Amino acid sequence: MTPQPDPEAGAAVKAADRAHVFHSWSAQELIDPLAVAGAEGSYFWDYDGRRYLDFTSGLVYTNIGYQHPKVVAAIQEQAARMTTFAPAFAVEARSEAARLIAGRTPGDLDKIFFTNGGADAVEHALRMARLHTGRPKVLSAYRSYHGGTQQAVNVTGDPRRWASDSGTAGVVHFWAPFLYRSRFYAETEEQECARALEHLETTIAFEGPSTIAAVILETIPGTAGIMPPPPGYLAGVRELCDKHGIVLVLDEVMAGFGRTGTWFAADLYDVVPDLMTFAKGVNSGYVPLGGVAISAEIAATFATRPYPGGLTYSGHPLACAAAVATINVMEEEGVVENAAALGASVVGPGLRELAERHPSVGEVRGTGMFWAVELVRDRETREPLVPYNASGEANAPMAAFAAAAKKAGIWPFVNMNRTHVVPPLNTSEAELKEGLAALDAALSVADEYVR
Repeated sequence: MTPQPDPEAGAAVKAADRAHVFHSWSAQELIDPLAVAGAEGSYFWDYDGRRYLDFTSGLVYTNIGYQHPKVVAAIQEQAARMTTFAPAFAVEARSEAARLIAGRTPGDLDKIFFTNGGADAVEHALRMARLHTGRPKVLSAYRSYHGGTQQAVNVTGDPRRWASDSGTAGVVHFWAPFLYRSRFYAETEEQECARALEHLETTIAFEGPSTIAAVILETIPGTAGIMPPPPGYLAGVRELCDKHGIVLVLDEVMAGFGRTGTWFAADLYDVVPDLMTFAKGVNSGYVPLGGVAISAEIAATFATRPYPGGLTYSGHPLACAAAVATINVMEEEGVVENAAALGASVVGPGLRELAERHPSVGEVRGTGMFWAVELVRDRETREPLVPYNASGEANAPMAAFAAAAKKAGIWPFVNMNRTHVVPPLNTSEAELKEGLAALDAALSVADEYVR
């Protein structure tokens, strides 16, 4: 689709937004949202006709890009047949979506509880774990994000938690492995893995194993930095949970549905959790949908005992029809395989080549279409390009980088001192190379802040 400029319409959209829309995670008078006129495939455009290659996949959810015709048609067809229906009934779209999801989850995660998104999936997973075990505490990692609702934000391990931290949510945080910024003075992945597991085991011991309902981890942490765990770590966490009767919850809201080049990131590590949360890529975000995949053991807890939780729109037919169409499209078009192949042959090598030429790049890490570029002022000391949780003038280097990326024609995912490369999974090789060239130009701006 060729963008048609219409500045007057864009001004009207912007005026209504600024007058009435209250934006999340923002100081309302300090933001200037772009008015978006349309989107298709891996691109979106504004009312001035300027087009951007979306290297963010929205918020890492448009896994099959914008406006895929088969998914749009499925939503239209479902709307014509049955727009909505209460969750207590068996509905074809809901049943089929659950069947298709269960057919791809690891192990015996064969029961699907539908939610409206990822945060409430986390809420319900932790509720299930507490009811299943009869224990109050949840352990979660620093450098994590699990959602913006009350319990989900309390298990989150980044600054977005601070303003809402109740201090009484039964949450204990621990350090998960991250060799580049190791908290364990490790020099190798093996050391980092062993010391992180020892730290978790000690935390469990000192908190009291009999008080801990669940350990929740993002299989590969997303917004916090796309930090694939070292070999053996998740298996070690699984062993610790089994030893103490603790429920293992893997959060796959961002990493799931092909993002890592596999249906779920857990597939990369051959680990089966007791509960797994999902959302985002399940239907490319076309209609809000999330859920919890539940093991046979935990499902049995609620076989004759009612589960005390639900949502009015659980398994909404429009959302489920979009999920069915999305999963079928991913199969038919080899979307997961494309993410794995182009991640290995184009994105990874391309980012590593940029790292060789730009002194502002401290590390490149990732898999599939799930990559992070760590930006630093000094490669030797690994000093971040901006301080932790920087804002205002302190964040100027990252703001300059982001502005340069947009000027070059891509919309970047920027968080703290990192840019994440997370395009739609069906982005073409040519589009990826276009995006890498734009990143190259933007990194030259970041280089100006290197010591």
